[in-house]
Amino acid sequence: MFYRKYLKRIIDIIASGLGLIALLPLFLIIAIAIKFDSRGPVFFTQNRVGKDRKLFKIYKFRTMLTFEDSYYEDGTPIENYDRITKIGNILRKTSLDELPQLINVFIGDMSIVGPRPTLPYQVEKYDSNQARRLEIRPGLTGLAQVNGRNSLSWEEKIQYDLEYLDQISFLTDLRIIFKTILVIVKCENVEFTRPDEISKHLGEVRKDVESS
Repeated sequence: MFYRKYLKRIIDIIASGLGLIALLPLFLIIAIAIKFDSRGPVFFTQNRVGKDRKLFKIYKFRTMLTFEDSYYEDGTPIENYDRITKIGNILRKTSLDELPQLINVFIGDMSIVGPRPTLPYQVEKYDSNQARRLEIRPGLTGLAQVNGRNSLSWEEKIQYDLEYLDQISFLTDLRIIFKTILVIVKCENVEFTRPDEISKHLGEVRKDVESS
């Protein structure tokens, strides 16, 4: 309980602060590459639901064409997967697009380890048990991310999140972090292979979605 209530947040602040300082040169290189590759901002921001249902703005490196540039010459909209830029494809495969979320961790919106931050429309679908995942800060990585990531169904991801909620500890977080490094090195489960009905609906109603 002490780790969950106090020490976890202290570790998040120290780790994210040191990470932002150490990775500043990489941030600059990625920012320049994004600007050279396509028009638009360096960062992609989106409203997500955090601890206790608090809305916050998540930060990622932009990996897709902007909405304004997402049309062919004849006016036909470009499909989401075709909107991914060359640099964006590299960022996604290496998970480098997620690095700006260290800012979210530092300011308290997120944690290093926890359930991935959820979109508002997804939270509306939660039952009382699934809503338990909102009792803690969302994370950069989590139990679902090291056990299948985007190959998991909606229900499977939430089940892993609830399992994590019931076993939060320093050793658990440490194991997840080490497993995350292995997953990133192997570039495993980057693409969505089991989209559920909710994910399909999102693709129909929003054209500015980046990977979760």
